[in-house]
Amino acid sequence: MNSNGPVIIIEDDADDQEILEEVFLKLNYPNEIVFFSDGEEALNYLNRTDIAPFLILSDINMPKLDGFALRNKIKTDAALQVKCIPYLFFSTASTQKAVIDAYSLSVQGFFLKQNSMRELEKTISVIMDYWKQCVAPNNF
Repeated sequence: MNSNGPVIIIEDDADDQEILEEVFLKLNYPNEIVFFSDGEEALNYLNRTDIAPFLILSDINMPKLDGFALRNKIKTDAALQVKCIPYLFFSTASTQKAVIDAYSLSVQGFFLKQNSMRELEKTISVIMDYWKQCVAPNNF
């Protein structure tokens, strides 16, 4: 995990992208924020050997390659596994099945999109601060 690397946000809703960009700007984290509208675009980006992202915030329901399929591809790809990229779902879909399916793919968190800017800022802050404190195998 590269705590200075970019935060990858995979979100197909343009309004949600705009809101998340505003939150990250307000919270003033130094990480670059990189948006993708579908999992396939994100996977192509992640497969570039020079990219070492800090974490992935992924929606579930997306075109081409949904969040579950993307997580599975990352989890089963040896080259991507060694990058130790925390993968978190950030979605409005909060059924018990979705949460169980997510954790069966070894996601590191499942967060609900908040309705208010204040709550969204709090959630993003908790996520970022937690992962900034974590140590991963590739930190040594």
